[in-house]
Amino acid sequence: MSYVKPAELVTRMVDAGAGKILMSTRDTLIRAIMGGAILALAAAFAITVSVQTGQPLLGAILFPVGFVMLYLMGFDLLTGVFTLAPLAWLDKRPGASTGGVLRNWGLVFLGNFIGAFLVAVLMAIYFTYGFTSEPSAVGLAIGEIGHGRTVGYADHGLGGMLTLFVRAVLCNWMVSTGVVMAMMSDSLVGKVVGMWMPIMLFFYMGFEHSIVNMFLFPSGLLLGADFTLWDYLLWNEIPTVIGNLVGGLTFVGLTLYITHGRTAPARIPTMRGGSSRRPAAPSPASVVAADEEPAPVPVSV
Repeated sequence: MSYVKPAELVTRMVDAGAGKILMSTRDTLIRAIMGGAILALAAAFAITVSVQTGQPLLGAILFPVGFVMLYLMGFDLLTGVFTLAPLAWLDKRPGASTGGVLRNWGLVFLGNFIGAFLVAVLMAIYFTYGFTSEPSAVGLAIGEIGHGRTVGYADHGLGGMLTLFVRAVLCNWMVSTGVVMAMMSDSLVGKVVGMWMPIMLFFYMGFEHSIVNMFLFPSGLLLGADFTLWDYLLWNEIPTVIGNLVGGLTFVGLTLYITHGRTAPARIPTMRGGSSRRPAAPSPASVVAADEEPAPVPVSV
């Protein structure tokens, strides 16, 4: 069957998290660099489609192509390891220490930034004919995004910071759902459909994704947009990273792990009058059906 039930899904999530913690420094960095670069290219593609067609929804529909490509090739994003790596630590997997989780997060952050910044430089050259002319319409749109999502938040003070944080939480709620839904199917089509839906939602709603922003805001600065590096760090990247961590781990990783990995004891049926009795023994047919369920198969996503 292509559908993976939640209990087996949690096992796959923990296995994936353990694998990422134990991965070598070289492989972690390379996979993170490629993940950040491909997602950045997808963001540039989606914005180009939105500007040239005047249809932001069409850009959002097409943006998930980058997310799908990078995860099918086994590359990593910080938003995904925020959700998966801590589960291996909670499950007490060998080698899954607090230091190992933090090491993984740090390496993936660094790799994602390198990949996204590289694409930002390349696209800035593309939008300006090698910095010999004014930015194209798409370049100007990217600069305006950077201004609106830094200075625009700052203009609202604490309310703007709260809005930024909430958008970051909502973003990785959806992005991590996409990561997990890729594990819910063993077919290529099932994986693609599972990832596509939540990623399309986050992009169209304008939620804040730390890796997409590693491309958008350096691009804006390179293209002469009206905000500073400090504006970018204080009024976007740092709060976005924290919000992405909270959203993915709280609303996806922990909820699935607690309710399907470490489930609470089942309630005992009670008879009238307050007396209790043991649950009825399972029928032979249900025992056979349970025995026929395939064992969990570790995967790396």
